Amino acid sequence: MTRRGLVGAALAAGVGVPIGMAGVAGRATAATAASGPARLTLPAPTGPYRVGTVPLHLVDRSQPDPLAGPGRHRELMINVWYPARDVRRYPLAPWMTAASMRTLLDSAGFDPDAARAPLTAGHEGAPVLHPGRRLPVVVYSHGAGSHRSDTTIVVQELASRGYVVVTVDHTYDGYGEFPDGRVTVQEDNYDATPWTYSRDLRFVLDQIAELAAGRNPDVGHARLPAGLGSALDLNRIGMFGWSKGGTATALTMGTDRRVRAGLSLDGPMVSQPRPTTDLYRPFMLMTAEHTRTREPAVAEFYAHLRGWRLDIHAAGAVHASYGDNQWLVPQLARIIGMSDEELAADWIGTLDPTRAVRIGQAYPLAFFDRHLRHRGHLLSGPSRSFPEVTFVP
Repeated sequence: MTRRGLVGAALAAGVGVPIGMAGVAGRATAATAASGPARLTLPAPTGPYRVGTVPLHLVDRSQPDPLAGPGRHRELMINVWYPARDVRRYPLAPWMTAASMRTLLDSAGFDPDAARAPLTAGHEGAPVLHPGRRLPVVVYSHGAGSHRSDTTIVVQELASRGYVVVTVDHTYDGYGEFPDGRVTVQEDNYDATPWTYSRDLRFVLDQIAELAAGRNPDVGHARLPAGLGSALDLNRIGMFGWSKGGTATALTMGTDRRVRAGLSLDGPMVSQPRPTTDLYRPFMLMTAEHTRTREPAVAEFYAHLRGWRLDIHAAGAVHASYGDNQWLVPQLARIIGMSDEELAADWIGTLDPTRAVRIGQAYPLAFFDRHLRHRGHLLSGPSRSFPEVTFVP
């Protein structure tokens, strides 16, 4: 794995300090001791609605969990994001829990107190706003060694525009925390393939149906936001994912017709077996490093898209550019003293973080608006508002 291919200095999962970064990590420790940990920030969503969120703890009793011991089953954490009303009494949710953020920083070889996780726009537990009909649902799958928060900028933008978004932690292939305080990490002895992710996603779709039926699938029967179940439109479900999660999105669409539209954020489309089922439902690629010209598996998958399809590419983007890392890593770079040259060469490429945020807010929204709401024109062709984005023929 190259340095540029890592999730990011503070956000990398399951890797040590990249070559040449040990001195930077030392400066981070000194800076933290002098001034205390700084809190990173996220850009605000641009939609008309306030945002709510709630974490849920699920158990898939159809999947034994050999790593947890005899009689144990696979556990997952998810977050549900949605448009909210009456948010004043509900606190903003952190991007990650403090324990999982510390573990993530430490895994990358940094002082675990170098920075605090940003606060999101999501008010935890706030009641759901029903702006008319039931709301379309979008499910998100993260990349290998990452976590369900890694594309929060996109997720909270969709929620602020009237979507319910469900983000999924794929246990043992990333970082998170269960309600009892257990912090999960990337386990080397767990075979987390895109098909593993797809099993998780199909199970989560089942739990979304439970919510819509008025039941509470949370293991501890955590209190659900008022109006959540009745807000879900099971006839308008989309899915997207980054990297391995993009591949898992393609696999899930090939096996589960509940998903009406799929989006991949630079997914490599590599799995055994590969996602080679012809798809007649809409699918869009947002490519960076895993392009059709560089990756035969991506080109092969694209050839199997028989319905509406689109491949767009942002100039200067690297693998993680469509997620939160493009915005958060530069903040960490300032804290720890990383040079602009190191930052651009090793972590974020040449795509300006502010422009990356705008692209991430605009294009996934445009895709789901077009195929779940039948509106919008951004995907009709190249836009002067986004000169970095190329429509790949």
